[in-house]
Amino acid sequence: MNTNVTPSTEDAGKLVLRAVLAILILFHGISKLTGGIGMITGMMAKHGLPEALGYFVYVGEVLAPLLVLIGFWTRAAALVIVINMLVAIVLVHMGDLFSMGKTGGWALELQGMYLGSAIAVALLGAGRYSAGGVAGKWN
Repeated sequence: MNTNVTPSTEDAGKLVLRAVLAILILFHGISKLTGGIGMITGMMAKHGLPEALGYFVYVGEVLAPLLVLIGFWTRAAALVIVINMLVAIVLVHMGDLFSMGKTGGWALELQGMYLGSAIAVALLGAGRYSAGGVAGKWN
């Protein structure tokens, strides 16, 4: 452990990372809850996949972020978000994978930030400020 970081600030950093990732992904889930997932199921069909797979977006954008936010089964939930982001990149954003945005950044910087943050949460775990606690299973 880095001697310049106290356990409490390390755990606070984990909480901030978890909260930001979970809340921002959850907004996407709320949009799907209120507006439906027709776009997602249509995309699944377009790629020759069963439309029913589109319902897993609720797991990746509602259930998993809630688990990450409260800090319960955090690592597993973060891995679900990783899978959700990879699927989104492949199905929706593949054409922009090697593109620049209008402001000069990577066209997929938001998706990349979500993906990278979810990987970090999966590797770091929830920390002390979580429902599962430091020693909690999958935390």
